[in-house]
Amino acid sequence: MTRLLHDLDEAADLLSISRRVVDRLVRDGDLDSVKLGRRRLIPHDALQAYVEKLVATS
Repeated sequence: MTRLLHDLDEAADLLSISRRVVDRLVRDGDLDSVKLGRRRLIPHDALQAYVEKLVATS
């Protein structure tokens, strides 16, 4: 079963990029995220949508 939400480190690992890049993508609005308490989490669907957008523009 796929996890529905990933912390920023997990998202970075799944995308094979650095945590700093994930932070920038979230801040710039290129990668959707949700706030749960004090944690910033990335929905799994948002990761898939980001990759699909990358593929479509390349």
